[in-house]
Amino acid sequence: MIDVIVIGAGPAGTACAKKLAEEGFSVKVYDKRAEIGAPKRCGEGISEASQAFVGKIPDRCIARKIKGARLYAPDGRYLDAILTQGGFVLERKVFDKWLAEEAAKVGAVVQANTFISDVVKDERGYFAGVKGEFLGNEFTEKARVVVCATGAESPLRNKALGVFSKVNLIDSCIQYEMTNIDVDPDMIHIYLSGVLAPRGYVWVFPKGEHRANVGLGIIPQDKKPGAYMNEFLKLHPEISKGSILEVNAGCVPVGGMVKDMVANGFVLCGEAANHVNPIHGGGIKEAVLSGQMAADTIAECLKKNDVSKTALSQFNDAWWKKRGNHLKRVEKLRETLEKLSDADLNDLVDALKPEDIIEFARGAKLSVLAKVLMRKPRLVGIARHLL
Repeated sequence: MIDVIVIGAGPAGTACAKKLAEEGFSVKVYDKRAEIGAPKRCGEGISEASQAFVGKIPDRCIARKIKGARLYAPDGRYLDAILTQGGFVLERKVFDKWLAEEAAKVGAVVQANTFISDVVKDERGYFAGVKGEFLGNEFTEKARVVVCATGAESPLRNKALGVFSKVNLIDSCIQYEMTNIDVDPDMIHIYLSGVLAPRGYVWVFPKGEHRANVGLGIIPQDKKPGAYMNEFLKLHPEISKGSILEVNAGCVPVGGMVKDMVANGFVLCGEAANHVNPIHGGGIKEAVLSGQMAADTIAECLKKNDVSKTALSQFNDAWWKKRGNHLKRVEKLRETLEKLSDADLNDLVDALKPEDIIEFARGAKLSVLAKVLMRKPRLVGIARHLL
């Protein structure tokens, strides 16, 4: 029997595995994809400051360094929010594989193209292993703890903890990687509009002088994301003139963070627990932090030979204290913005400062936005939601 099996080799799973392996525990990571990191399911943006906990990101993982974000109102006016340390647009197919390599270097065993069909329990009712298949060969493997870091679309989290994503708390997304386009390559570009992207936004993340990820996320509805993408491109010939090199689609949770992420011998982390920034859908930072915090708790419990739900619940306490309550404030911001009309969004450009935008995305200074909204009597009720 090994100490820990991690299901999923995304940033949460490999961050968790690396930290546990560094502590001397035996760890295996299984991922269903034939190639870790592919297909990418991400805009690929991350702040340079995230290296404080991710580690120094190699140049080969970085497609483009950026200075900040340009936020567009529906009428075309914009604010430039410059990040103190800047940021990166990654090559996720390289970045995720690098994270897996880092976990393997310290002793974790990583195996791609492995489908985990079920989690199994022992005679005590504790989760104690997995059933899977690799290259047509079925297997069962035992472990003292099972970590589910499968993302938001896997049924395993529902089997184990009854966790699922509510339709009203996920965004349906589509993204093109495009070349031969013309945008400012030093900024990521965010377009807000309830008409072009209901509840979500359109993004253009440069990956070079004339290459970028162009995508959008919307609340699920009859009209598909591709139709909204077509409408956006019609309004932007500097982008629509380009060629499409890759198409990605999927769903991203924008709320509904799981309150209880543990059971006897089982831990849920990363996007599988809906650990995503609700305002912009960014998940890399939250995934790594979630995986690392899960590893801290698991290591402590393994050392004490107590992997009960009660003992593992320290992860719940730690995550909600360090990240969850903060992200709940960000979720309030998302709930507020989705209630604003395009005319309201246009007015915000005049009323807000670039530094306000950065703080809002961090869940800070929401009272500033509340005061701005209160200038319109019909928005007072919405403003109070922030407070």
